[in-house]
Amino acid sequence: YYPAGEVTGHVLGFTSVDDVGQEGMELAYDNWLAGENGAKRVIQDSTGQTVEDVDSIRPVRPGRDLALSLDLRIQYLAYRELKSAVQANRASAGSLVMIDVDTGEVLAMVNQPAYNPNDRDQLSPAAYRNRAVTDLFEPGSSIKPFVVAAALASGRFNAHSVIDTNPGFVQVGIKTFQDEHNLGVANLATILAKSSNVGMAKLALQLPPREIWSTLSRFGFGRVTDSALPGESAGVFTNYAHWRPITIATLSHGYGISVTALQLAQAYATIGAFGVRRPVSMLRVDTPPVGERILPATLCRQLVQLLEAVTIQEGATGVRARIPGYRVAGKTGTAQRLVNGSYSTLQHTSIFAGLAPASAPRLATVVVIDDPSAGQYFGGDVAGPVFSAVVGGARRMLGVAP
Repeated sequence: YYPAGEVTGHVLGFTSVDDVGQEGMELAYDNWLAGENGAKRVIQDSTGQTVEDVDSIRPVRPGRDLALSLDLRIQYLAYRELKSAVQANRASAGSLVMIDVDTGEVLAMVNQPAYNPNDRDQLSPAAYRNRAVTDLFEPGSSIKPFVVAAALASGRFNAHSVIDTNPGFVQVGIKTFQDEHNLGVANLATILAKSSNVGMAKLALQLPPREIWSTLSRFGFGRVTDSALPGESAGVFTNYAHWRPITIATLSHGYGISVTALQLAQAYATIGAFGVRRPVSMLRVDTPPVGERILPATLCRQLVQLLEAVTIQEGATGVRARIPGYRVAGKTGTAQRLVNGSYSTLQHTSIFAGLAPASAPRLATVVVIDDPSAGQYFGGDVAGPVFSAVVGGARRMLGVAP
């Protein structure tokens, strides 16, 4: 029996009628939880009754407790807000992942549609799939901070660099990329805040492909995290040897690469840890791991400052992700969905990924909502308010100072 029901169903998974783990943590840690039968040599009478114990061959090993990293208060809040947003936006699905920047612990992981593991009639693969780790999506503009990180790491650009986006569009091969408004000569903060595809394409095309690939690979794109959750996908991230200019231009605003919500959350947590990539943990962490430094701390501090413009600059795409009394750094993403081999102008993936508080990041959170159909579909409008509500509530529960 699972007391939290569908609030934690996708993470915990469930067992068979024989108590053998089938999904989630029940499957990943089945041997740990189940224990092991003992064995002994005995003398039996002609009816099979034990007369005497002769020898112990193998002692009984009882099942052990498992302490997860989830904070059930935050998990419930995330479940409630995500479910409400999916219903309000008439979306087909959604996921939310929150990671503690300091420890790598997953504090919340929820999906919609959900299922109740106590109701066997609900146990269909479509319902119990943990979308946050199995489902791939093109991240759209939420990938832009990592391309900017590659630019800063290259030494060719700094936080005050400007890009000439005139005349508001750029042609790469046979494809023309354009912004909603011509931003003219814009600095990196404005390019992120206004989510300029032209600015990002021009920035990325000035960088050696290997440097972009190397930076994004160090953030963890193209490989599984350390969650140990069954069915986790590594995503899709091709080697730079196969890239052409059109590949680089589309990659710069999140197409031609596929990620999971957990993967993206870990990457933002690495920015929040100022360049230290810590393993993702679904288990409670008593001593925070040291982690691996992948970028200089000064560079990542500049990146966080640039991402703060996304929520505070006038006309920026992420203003609805603000949290009263706290500084927020993040990035919106709106990606057209691939339908029957071509990109649909009617179906989208709406994303907001961010860090709070921006002054000393503690929580990295990713919100993904699939195919909203109630009128709004931009990541800042659909996923941004979910981020604000969940992270705003979580920082109160955790006592994070304004």
